[in-house]
Amino acid sequence: MSEPEIHQHILTIAAGLAAPLAEAIARVGPLTIEPPAHGSVAERLCVEVVNQQLSVRAAAAIWARVEAAAAGMGLTPWALLVPGHEATLRACGLSGNKVRALQAIRAAEEAGLLGAALADLPQAERSAILCRIRGVGPWTADMIGIFHYNDPDIWPDGDVAAVGCLRRLTGREDTQAVAAAFAPYRSLLARYAWRIKDLPKSAPGGAPSL
Repeated sequence: MSEPEIHQHILTIAAGLAAPLAEAIARVGPLTIEPPAHGSVAERLCVEVVNQQLSVRAAAAIWARVEAAAAGMGLTPWALLVPGHEATLRACGLSGNKVRALQAIRAAEEAGLLGAALADLPQAERSAILCRIRGVGPWTADMIGIFHYNDPDIWPDGDVAAVGCLRRLTGREDTQAVAAAFAPYRSLLARYAWRIKDLPKSAPGGAPSL
């Protein structure tokens, strides 16, 4: 299906479940799925680990300090993710647990656990492999599947924003059951939920409030 056709398919399913959900999806319109922003899954994993429990802005600021620290030493950020640079990384704002997780990601990459074969695995199998890495849990594995591998059919049940949005718009607690109706496009449902969360709220009369 083309992006407009997928949008209409999702909109039709939503309309049969809950009018508020369908109305919100209609406001967002067809989604454009961008190609992965990072060259390797290891890079994306590092980004997701830094992002954990932080705002996008705070995580970006920390990673900018890591890049600056590495550049000041004539190194790349990847080169800092080995034992011996813990103090430097902590000074950039990374917690001890995140430093150890980043080191574990580099070790997994060097051990050949993050190769091209991951792209061809079902999400459950890929998630099981990724979750063996320190600091990588189901939520992170879901984000990798959705944003790095562009897997179209993942519902991130551990994502507070997506789950909260779907519960609010459908009035149903079991979002796994709701999302099942959207297979094989559950990742698209999640992307809509995140976009909906950022929509301006409607003022009386239907005009968006500013």
